[in-house]
Amino acid sequence: MQKDSISTSGAGRFRHALQGILNLVAAVGTVWIFLLMLLIVADVIGRNFFQFPIIGVAEIAARSVVAIVFLLLPAAALNGSLIRADFLLMFMRRCSEKLVHLLDGLFTLIGALLFAAVAISAWPDTYGALQTSEFFGVRGVWTLPTFPFRLIVVMGAAATSFALLVSAIGSFDLGATRKTSSND
Repeated sequence: MQKDSISTSGAGRFRHALQGILNLVAAVGTVWIFLLMLLIVADVIGRNFFQFPIIGVAEIAARSVVAIVFLLLPAAALNGSLIRADFLLMFMRRCSEKLVHLLDGLFTLIGALLFAAVAISAWPDTYGALQTSEFFGVRGVWTLPTFPFRLIVVMGAAATSFALLVSAIGSFDLGATRKTSSND
C-alpha cells in the first residue's frame, strides 16, 4: 500500500534511498541464513558420518535466528510487507480511501512506538553485555560474545521503528492528499 507514496519529491527520494539501505541490511541477513544453513549441514554431516560434531553450532544458530529477524525487519516494515491485511483493506476501500490511509498510518505509528520501546528496553542489557564482556557457550570449550547479537537487536528495532514512522508519515500524507484532491 505504501508503494504509491513514492514520488519524485524529496520525501520520495529519501524513502527510496532508505529502502535501498535497509534492503542491503536485509541482504546481509539473507547471506547469514545461507551461511547458517551451511554450518548446520556441516555439523550434521560431521556428527553423523564422522562422529565429529562442530562445537557451538546450537548456540550460534539460536543467537543467529534472532539477529537475522532484526536484520530483515526494517526493510519489510518500510516496503509495507511486514503486516498484511488485504481483506480488511479491500473492505475499507469500499468505505473510504481516507479512512484506509488514516488507519494504516495509525497502525504503523503504533508499530513504530512498539519497536522504539523494544530498542529502548533492550539497550541496558546490550550496554551491560559490553561492559561485562558477557559471552555465551561453555567457558574453556567455546565462547562467543553476546554484545554483537544484542546490538543487532537494538539497532534493528530502532531501524524498524524509524521505517514504520516513515511509512506512517507517508500514509497520513496520502490521506491528506486524497482528501484535498477529492474536494477539487
